[in-house]
Amino acid sequence: MVFVNSWGVWALALVSAIVARAIVRRYWTSIGDIPGPLLASFSNLWQVSQILKGHTETATIRLHQKHAENTDPYRVYCQGYFVRVAPNEISVSHPDAVRQLLHAQIAKGPWYAIMSLPDYRYVNQMSELDPQQHIRKQRNIASGYALSNIIQHEPHFDAVLQLLTSRLDDFCKSDRPIELDRWFTFFAFDVVGEVIFSKSFGFLEHGKDIRNAITNQRLLAPYAAVMGYYTWFHNLTLGNPLLSRLGIQPSSHILDTCIAAIEMRKQNPEKRNDMMQKWLDTRAKYPDRMEEVEIFSTAVGTLGAGGDTVSATIQALFYFLIRHPRYMFRLRDELDAAEARGELSPIVQYAEAQKLPFLQACIKETYRFHTAVGLGLPRVAPPGGITIAGRFFAEGVKFSPSRSFCVIQKVDSEVQTILSVNPWVFHRNPDIFGQDCDSFNPDRWLHGVLGDMMGAGYNACPGRNFAQFEICKLAATVFRDYDIEQVDPKQEWTWRNHFICVPYEWPCKIRRRSKT
Repeated sequence: MVFVNSWGVWALALVSAIVARAIVRRYWTSIGDIPGPLLASFSNLWQVSQILKGHTETATIRLHQKHAENTDPYRVYCQGYFVRVAPNEISVSHPDAVRQLLHAQIAKGPWYAIMSLPDYRYVNQMSELDPQQHIRKQRNIASGYALSNIIQHEPHFDAVLQLLTSRLDDFCKSDRPIELDRWFTFFAFDVVGEVIFSKSFGFLEHGKDIRNAITNQRLLAPYAAVMGYYTWFHNLTLGNPLLSRLGIQPSSHILDTCIAAIEMRKQNPEKRNDMMQKWLDTRAKYPDRMEEVEIFSTAVGTLGAGGDTVSATIQALFYFLIRHPRYMFRLRDELDAAEARGELSPIVQYAEAQKLPFLQACIKETYRFHTAVGLGLPRVAPPGGITIAGRFFAEGVKFSPSRSFCVIQKVDSEVQTILSVNPWVFHRNPDIFGQDCDSFNPDRWLHGVLGDMMGAGYNACPGRNFAQFEICKLAATVFRDYDIEQVDPKQEWTWRNHFICVPYEWPCKIRRRSKT
C-alpha cells in the first residue's frame, strides 16, 4: 500500500508540474495578451497538429482573419496583425513585418536547424541561424548562383528540357494520361544535377524515381517539419552522423551522387565549370574563409530545396492556367505572336522568355497565389526588442507574477521571442494585393507596382535566379508546343504543406499543338 501511495504522489506531482508550466507559459509572459488557439499558448502541439494535417497555411490565414474581427480598440491586434501560434511564437501579418523581419539582419528561429543535411554537421544557408555567418556563407557560394553563371549553362538546361519534351511526345503518341507532377519533378531534379554536378540524376532518362529518392524525401518532409521543434530527438535518430556515414539514410541516392560528384572534381580539374567547380574554386582561393564541408552542405541543401520548390511552382503555373482558360489563351496568343515574329528558339531561351510580359505576370502571380513555402518563416526578436505596428516585442519572453512587474530571463532557445511571417498569410493580404487577393489574377502584375516583397534582403533564396531560369524556359516552351487539359476538368488537385506545398494527383491529357 505504501508503494502504491508513493507512485500516486509522484504522479500527482508530475501532473501538477505540467499544469503549472502550462499556466506560466500561457499567462506569465510578455506575449500573454496575444490571441490564438488555447493549445498554442502552452505547447508546440498546435503547430505539430497542423503540419500533420498538411495545411498550416490555411489554418494560419483563418486565425488572422478571425482576430481581425476583434473590435477592442485598446488592443493593437484588433486588426489581426498578431496571432500566437506557439508558447513563444507570434505569427505576424502586418505589411511592415517583411521589411522588419525577413529583410533585416536578425537571427533565424531555431526551427531552421532541422535543415542541416544530411546531419547536424552540415550547416547550410537554410539552416544557418546566425546572420553574420549566413552572410559569409552567401558570399562564398554567390559565384555559383549568379545569373551570369547560370546563363552560361543554358545549353545544358536545354538538353534536359529537350529530353522532357521527348517524354511528353511519347504521351502524345500513346494518348495515355500523363502525371505532370511526376515529370515536372523529374525535370527539376535533373536540372539541378546537371548544372551543379555536370550530371543529371537520370530521372527523365529512366522515366522513374531512381531508388525512390524523391519519394523518400517527400515522406521525410512531415518528419522534418515536426522535428524542427524537437531537433534534439532528430540528432539522435535520422540526423545522427552515424547513419550518413553508413549510407543508410532514406535519401542516400541523392547524397551518394553529391559525394561522387565532389570526388570526381578532385581527380579531374578540367571538369566543366559548373556550380560545384565555382564553389571549389572559391574554396581554393579562400581556404580560411570557406570550409570544405560548406561545399557539400550547399550542394545537398540546393538539392533538398531546389527540386520540389521548382516542381511545385511549375505545377501550380500549369494547373491554374488550365483552370483559367482566358489567361491561358492570352499567354498562347503572346507566345504565338512572338513565334510568328521569329523571336523564339525551338527551346525557348531565357532572354526570349524575359521579353514576354504576360508570361512573366503569370509566373509572378503563381509565386504569390501558390507560394512553394507554406510554413511561417521564424525570426528571433533582436537584442533590445522590436516594435511592429506599435506593438513592442521583447528579445526574450518575460515571466512575472503580475503584468506590471517583469523579470527578464536569459534568452535561449526556450525563452526566445519568435516572430514569424507566413508567406501565404502575407500574400492573401487585401491591403497589399487587392480585394481579389484570393483569386488567381496575373493582371495585377501588369497594372500598378507590386515589388518583390518576399524575395529581397540578405536572407533571400540564393537559388531564386536558378528557379526563375528553369520556370521561364519550361513554361514558354511547353505552353507554345502543347495543348494540355485535365482528364477530369472538375477534379481539383491534391497537395500537402510540409514546409513545401507539393501538389500531386491531377492527371492530364496532352497533345502537340498544330502549327498553322
